[in-house]
Amino acid sequence: MTRTTTRFTGTSVLVTGGGSGIGRAVALAFAREGARVAVAGRTASALAETVALIEDEGGTAVALVGSVADGQDAARLVREAVEQLGGLDIAVNNAGILGGLGPVADVAEEDWQRLIDTNLTGTWLAMKHQIAHLRANGGGAIVNIASNLGVHMRLEGLGAYAVSKAAVAALTRSAARDHIAEGVRINLVSPGPVDTGMSSRPGETAADKADRMKGDVPVGRAGAVEEVAAAVLHLASPESAYTVGADLVLDGGITA
Repeated sequence: MTRTTTRFTGTSVLVTGGGSGIGRAVALAFAREGARVAVAGRTASALAETVALIEDEGGTAVALVGSVADGQDAARLVREAVEQLGGLDIAVNNAGILGGLGPVADVAEEDWQRLIDTNLTGTWLAMKHQIAHLRANGGGAIVNIASNLGVHMRLEGLGAYAVSKAAVAALTRSAARDHIAEGVRINLVSPGPVDTGMSSRPGETAADKADRMKGDVPVGRAGAVEEVAAAVLHLASPESAYTVGADLVLDGGITA
């Protein structure tokens, strides 16, 4: 395994939504810097692929199947991460969905509820159990993943999604203030368009997407999952010990 630094050697990390995209990139990045990693999510096969990628590079990883939107699952995922990794020092709450597309007045109630249950309540439930462990065991760091949609900007047809992510931002900053005195340091990363399936539009080809990004993003391209992972590791690292409740926007200048 190629390691750029050893700053996370000896640490244990839980990444939710770790089966693909940003979550997988975050898990790989932590493992490459020496961490033991638990990846959690709802799809066993995707999680197994992430674990295999880490193990192929000589790292240590385990897969935990469950949904953070379920209170019992959220508690179990933390408990099993601690048991299988020998502790927990850092958590990254990346699990989320895109849905409820269309004007706000036309969003189906079930689609709205599913967004809130996963993106907001799921983040809260995950943090609730992560914080309980961390504050009882010397503290640690949590990094949540939101979006530039929400607090920073809105787009037509994505109002429900923006609301769920704006709420994650408010939750993160509130939790950061509540728990820093207990040694739990919490921050947020808010990506803009990133080269994952969630940033593509229905029926859009890779070439179409690249052309759209040139017009939509001042820097002229979508972000890479590795760039988001680098920001997450920075906020989780000792170098960010004075950073509390920050919202780091990575959107190529869209909301600058």
